[in-house]
Amino acid sequence: MTVQSDPSSWLSWQGRALVVGHGGIGQALVRQLAERAPNLEVLATSRGAGLSSVRRGNTGSLLPLDLSSDASLAALGERLSGGPPLRIVINTAGLLHDGELQPEKRLSQVRRTHLERHFRVNGFGPLLLAQTLEPLLPRDQPCHFASLSARVGSIGDNRLGGWYSYRAAKAAQNQLLRCLAIEWARRLPLACVSLLHPGTTDTPLSAPFQASVPPQRLFSPERAARQLLMVLEGLSPAQTGQFWAWDGQPIPW
Repeated sequence: MTVQSDPSSWLSWQGRALVVGHGGIGQALVRQLAERAPNLEVLATSRGAGLSSVRRGNTGSLLPLDLSSDASLAALGERLSGGPPLRIVINTAGLLHDGELQPEKRLSQVRRTHLERHFRVNGFGPLLLAQTLEPLLPRDQPCHFASLSARVGSIGDNRLGGWYSYRAAKAAQNQLLRCLAIEWARRLPLACVSLLHPGTTDTPLSAPFQASVPPQRLFSPERAARQLLMVLEGLSPAQTGQFWAWDGQPIPW
């Protein structure tokens, strides 16, 4: 099944949208959500954000958040409590490489510290984010909780191996949010939980690995954001807990 987008579905939504992560895709999502959901206040988070407000149209504050820190998550929850309900949450924060942390090509390159870093951000972070934000989601209105995964996190689609830490952490995220979707289907039946693969996007995260990507498959952040929002707009609570590619095609677990 391919997701069919309804570009008018969010025009009447009221409340807040939150984009976690302020990289290329995150910034593009903020801009496009402000257009697609004009009645939502769009907020964003960044690890390097201060407490200053950066307003443009219905775009609200840029808030500090480190997904690997319980204290940072608690501070975000407190900052948002008492405000309008969160109708759309999209987590774009992720870790692939950083200094000595690089995707492994063989078993001998695997390090415990690298596995732990990947799991803190890519595996555990999205679930702990959901735990923090759960009290802020509406009980009587549809809402989305989506997180960027990656096709390389699919066990069924893995034919190349390597990238042990990143693949495993993304697979863990998929399982954790699948469990979340099942729980919320009972307690928050209007919520839709989604895992999204954005495709290879021209950002610093993918920059070292773009050489073999055909030009037509290397997306700008604006295009990636547009494609992801089109997928989300076509999803309903009946499709919660699924793993989707940028083109609306399901990805095997």
